[in-house]
Amino acid sequence: MTKEIQKELKRTIAPFEKSNLRNSTTQLLNTIIPFFLLWYIAYETLSVSYTITLLVTLLAAGFLVRIFIIFHDCCHQSFLKNKKANEIIGTFTGILTLFPYHQWRHSHNIHHATSSNLNKRGTGDIWVMTVQEYCNATFWQRIAYRLYRHPIVMFGLGPFYLFFISNRFNRKGARMKERINTYLTTILATMLYSYMCWLIGWQAFLLVQAPILFISGSLGIWLFYIQHHFEDSYFEHEENWDFVKAAVEGSSFYRLPKILQWLTGNIGYHHVHHLSPRVPNYFLEEVHEQNTPLKSVPTITIRSSLHAIHYRLWDEGNKQFVSFREIKKRVVRQKISHKMVE
Repeated sequence: MTKEIQKELKRTIAPFEKSNLRNSTTQLLNTIIPFFLLWYIAYETLSVSYTITLLVTLLAAGFLVRIFIIFHDCCHQSFLKNKKANEIIGTFTGILTLFPYHQWRHSHNIHHATSSNLNKRGTGDIWVMTVQEYCNATFWQRIAYRLYRHPIVMFGLGPFYLFFISNRFNRKGARMKERINTYLTTILATMLYSYMCWLIGWQAFLLVQAPILFISGSLGIWLFYIQHHFEDSYFEHEENWDFVKAAVEGSSFYRLPKILQWLTGNIGYHHVHHLSPRVPNYFLEEVHEQNTPLKSVPTITIRSSLHAIHYRLWDEGNKQFVSFREIKKRVVRQKISHKMVE
């Protein structure tokens, strides 16, 4: 992408880098109210059929993902114009999603500033090893990495690790305001959960809340995963890393059916979001449609995204993700080649 195109993108995106109070208010209402309503319906169906309950919690989980997108925009100061208002709404939605506002905002901003930079991995992103790093790793480092990247661990255990462990503790060096916000989020969430257990019983509460958290957490991790882990993604070392390329080539356009696009707050237009985090989620599609250069970004569908589950290591030589199986095949081929030479 030339410098001229980059300047043109910056110019055309600028008008969308401001929130619209009407859109934001509407989104709050059509997200928060349905979520609580669905939660209540799920509770009422416990006496009818737990199968029906699970179906309702599936839809409620979708709305919790949408609540997280509001939280996400507040962290970027893009949901509302007023900084304090973003903090209040962000903290409230953070209690519902079990994410502390200031802590996650800090790590996520680092993610945006370092995405696809091989020299600055480790904060706010998913653990990625290059092929060379994996080959040079110790036996136990490989085991740890393989376990981390296993779907059962990442999408099964991952949500509960985030909700109840990672998000409950402050990072080393966190400022007092961030520490207090983390404690406040945990205390208020605990009070809310305790009240609900007292009101309807802990068994009923868990039967409804547990699947909502698990489904929404798994979906959230999957969305974050697929937005940066597709075959021909973009990763470079510091000296060759480029912010715009990282956004346009290292962030996918996840083309989803309209209902899923709505529930996920247009976050599938992730390339636009990384180009400018100040664009509210409800403008992302419009920015994409109005900019011709963005039409050629990596596009992924639900079907093609399923292949990404096998992408484990970044191959610096071929500039693409590869599976553990592919690396194993290469090693075998190399051994055969060496034997033939001998």
